[in-house]
Amino acid sequence: MRRHRIAAALAAATVAAGTAFTLAAHAGASAAVGAAALSSNWYASAPYLMPQSNNPPDPVTVMSATGQKAFQLAFILAPNGGGCSPTWDGTSAVSSDTTVANVISRIRAAGGDVSVSVGGYGGTKLGQTCSTPAATAAAYQQVIDKYGLRAVDFDLEEPEYENDAAINNELGAAQILQRNNPGLFVSVTMPGTAAGTGWFGTQLLDKSKSLGFTPNNFSIMPFDGGFSGAASQTSALEAFHSLLMSHLGWDSATAYAHEGFSGMNGKTDVSEYFTQADFQTVLDYATSHGLGRFTFWSVNRDRACTTTTDNGVCSNVTQNDWDFTKFTARFAGATPPVTTTPPTTPPPTSTTPGSCAVAAWSATTAYNGGAVVSYNGHKWTARWWTYGDTPGGAAGVWVDNGAC
Repeated sequence: MRRHRIAAALAAATVAAGTAFTLAAHAGASAAVGAAALSSNWYASAPYLMPQSNNPPDPVTVMSATGQKAFQLAFILAPNGGGCSPTWDGTSAVSSDTTVANVISRIRAAGGDVSVSVGGYGGTKLGQTCSTPAATAAAYQQVIDKYGLRAVDFDLEEPEYENDAAINNELGAAQILQRNNPGLFVSVTMPGTAAGTGWFGTQLLDKSKSLGFTPNNFSIMPFDGGFSGAASQTSALEAFHSLLMSHLGWDSATAYAHEGFSGMNGKTDVSEYFTQADFQTVLDYATSHGLGRFTFWSVNRDRACTTTTDNGVCSNVTQNDWDFTKFTARFAGATPPVTTTPPTTPPPTSTTPGSCAVAAWSATTAYNGGAVVSYNGHKWTARWWTYGDTPGGAAGVWVDNGAC
């Protein structure tokens, strides 16, 4: 699942930790001192946030505006030059880090906490460079100790996702960390398809079973793969639920409880669009079926585009800042503060009113693929589902059928 700004090593996923656990056996146990342990639903709701790139927002500001208490910080990778030691984005050694540590301290001081995402789409993963599951686990243990973590996510994507030895290292490491850190909740996130997940995803499930490894959560990312709107995502989640039952031998309730959704807010890398209404639909599905996780990529993108359309730092859909983060807060059981929508002046629907027989395009209407509208005296047909994309605009959603 390709994500925007691969050079910044994108990807993510997170999951939950329940009650506080003891890290006294590890050198970094003091890192957790003073940090409140959140309930598991908060870690399961933690949206992704890149603390060092993609124009990171102030997490405390986001917490105040949304009620969100936990964030999934991304991403831990192998050093760009190779080796089996953890870094942020392949460039900043965890061992000497102060920048992310200060971000974590501020979040905890405000009553929140963090999980950390390892892996992702871009960069080199520790599972690719470490020689064994034990060596991989030792590298990740440094991260847990450094920051006093209660939750870790393994985001397993291309090309590591297709490398059996690397996946064996990652899943084996996850199992070791789960065993050596009582109470640590571990999530595994993988690409999503219309069938739930692809061949490599089912191989991953089979390998987990063969290892005897049961994470708290398996999540899929139903975006960047021919998805269009919430219905396609809930369908994929239902298909994945069936795969969890068939490959892991779980009953329906157990499969739902170990299943998670990891979405992408607004415009995706391949120009799929997921609006607030789509997130509400998937949230309703997740809560009604008892899913174990609901998160998205990313808080860095959870704001309207104003001076830029860079998909790494804004959503490219109409929104108030932090609209999508409020859905994760709701999943955790919080009631987000009310946001007053600022007044906007929508673009004119047509410069030649009444000249076309079809309805005028509206900036506040969602259109399915094949929808026909009029705008500026021309007829336009939507290529795919769209919301807020002006006919003739840079998104290329609308086909110009010529003058009315």
